[in-house]
Amino acid sequence: MDKNTIQEQLKEIIAVYVPEKEILDNLTLEYDLINDLKINSAHIVDIVLDVEEKYDIMIEDDAIMQMGTIGQAIDIIHGKVLEK
Repeated sequence: MDKNTIQEQLKEIIAVYVPEKEILDNLTLEYDLINDLKINSAHIVDIVLDVEEKYDIMIEDDAIMQMGTIGQAIDIIHGKVLEK
């Protein structure tokens, strides 16, 4: 699975948790999940659980702490998918 596919699927997953949906129209890899997308920290956990279920992977706590931006999240997910 390539990173572009993961990006599109991640966008669908996080859309549920983004309060201002119009932000998703111009989503870039640099967007910060909390500061730019206004996703609260409790929903970050929900997103991780959704991602783990979708890709049948396990994301460790230290990796979650590194998922600050969309790009970082994609890199971590992609790495975990490749490890399977």
